[in-house]
Amino acid sequence: MRSYIVGGAVRDDLLGLPVKDRDWVVVGATPEQMVAQGFRPVGKDFPVFLHPHTQEEYALARTERKTAPGYHGFVFHTAPEVTLEDDLVRRDLTINAMARAEDGGIVDPYGGLRDLQDKVFRHVSEAFAEDPVRILRLARFAARFAEFTVAAPTMALMRAMVEAGEVDALVPERVWQELARGLMERTPSRMLAVLRDCGALARILPELDASSDAPRHAHIAGGTHVAGARMAGVIDRAAARELSLPTRFAALMQALDAEPIQAACKRLRVPSDCRDLAVMTARERDTLANALALPAENLVTLFERCDGFRKPERFAQMLLAAACEAAQPSHAHAYPQGSYLLRALDAARAVNAGEVAARCADDKAKIPHAVHAARVAAVEAILDAIRD
Repeated sequence: MRSYIVGGAVRDDLLGLPVKDRDWVVVGATPEQMVAQGFRPVGKDFPVFLHPHTQEEYALARTERKTAPGYHGFVFHTAPEVTLEDDLVRRDLTINAMARAEDGGIVDPYGGLRDLQDKVFRHVSEAFAEDPVRILRLARFAARFAEFTVAAPTMALMRAMVEAGEVDALVPERVWQELARGLMERTPSRMLAVLRDCGALARILPELDASSDAPRHAHIAGGTHVAGARMAGVIDRAAARELSLPTRFAALMQALDAEPIQAACKRLRVPSDCRDLAVMTARERDTLANALALPAENLVTLFERCDGFRKPERFAQMLLAAACEAAQPSHAHAYPQGSYLLRALDAARAVNAGEVAARCADDKAKIPHAVHAARVAAVEAILDAIRD
């Protein structure tokens, strides 16, 4: 019975990155032997155990066989005779198919060290083609490790998988999960570029694929693929500013109209906070662009339409997303509408709606108009102060 650290923990340690979680593979053991040593079984699909002291996950070495389309269609087999190499060959990328033995030695049967040094994403075996989630995972890794490139045979394999309809078998929740994780990496445009280059973006986010302004398989200086220079700049600026997931998603989608955004969100079952902010940002794109020239009446109407009085934080998120679109590389923070609109919103929110309503006690039907008018007057006053 031998235990090995495997996968991302080995990769990140070799790259000098912090290791957050460690996964272990156990060779030469049975489930009964694991339980006898105090491990607690938790696996549903195949035997996984929690260490009695560290609570780290230990999985028995396994093989797997494809039995149906998608990523649920697998039958797993574990036995003491399954080797470490048998287990590693089923993994996605060579850089994730290395193991560290208990004595610290690296087990690298499939060239992961070489590809790590060369900064290449390469599939371990043809088994890669049996799980369409691996396309999404590779794209997500591209967003994390932006300097890595996809090996030509691996890209060809992913294109063949897309053409075979494997991506169409993915459940929406898993697609969104991987997209969301990729958007939170440091260079999200790389994820979109890889997905577009293999044809998967057109299947999972056709609205975004159609909006791209670059031809497929395009390159920019340094060999980096892009899914459109505008799109890449917007989402990478959002990442550089460490914005939240809803704000990054809104920044990415704002070039579309509200209707296709709603369609995409419904299909992928995007969480409501991401969906609502993206729809609002796209809907108000032109209004925000012209905000500096708008009268107070229009600004208050904008605040009302965006529910800014009840949800000022979401309104501020919309401005952050819009700023990513408006900024240019040489003027990364040049978005005067942001502070301008926030000052106007603060002035409007400072109006005591209760006091205004009390003055209309004899005719409650006048209350909404009176509150609106008071807010317009407050915004006019702050605009006069700003312009002076």
